Amino acid sequence: MTSPGKAVSESQVIMPQRMLPQDANPAGNVHGGVILKMIDTAGSIVAMRHCRTSVVTASIDRMDFIKPAFIGEVIIIKASVNYAGRTSMEVGVRVEAEDLITGEIRHTGSCYLTYVALDKNRQPIQVPPLLLETEDDCRRNREAKARRESRLAEKHRERASQNETRAC
Repeated sequence: MTSPGKAVSESQVIMPQRMLPQDANPAGNVHGGVILKMIDTAGSIVAMRHCRTSVVTASIDRMDFIKPAFIGEVIIIKASVNYAGRTSMEVGVRVEAEDLITGEIRHTGSCYLTYVALDKNRQPIQVPPLLLETEDDCRRNREAKARRESRLAEKHRERASQNETRAC
């Protein structure tokens, strides 16, 4: 049985973490892989809060690293459900870096992840509908629907290309 729906605000996450020397890449900035792990952790928490079941990461779309983050700063991951389909959800993530000395907060990256809800047998299960509360929720939902259509079209093109019998 499907629930009547869940509001975006019921599953949102704001996850801060101070970056330490072990989080550095060879250039001395926060390693992109460290940020990606934090993004997936926050995203999965949001998805599980929305559906109250296990989830699996199905895809990560367009991770844009806009500005570097530095050791000693606090990385703030903000995540929320943008779209809920039948068994999957798109979670939008914004990454910010805060300089604790100056108080400056910079937008350092953004991405979108798709999670699939799983039942106890690790099979896809229906997720609750998404209840949109604000104009921002509605905008993010519209944009997520457009991204979903683009992802599906791209998958279709890739499968068609793989099925072509002509050689390169």
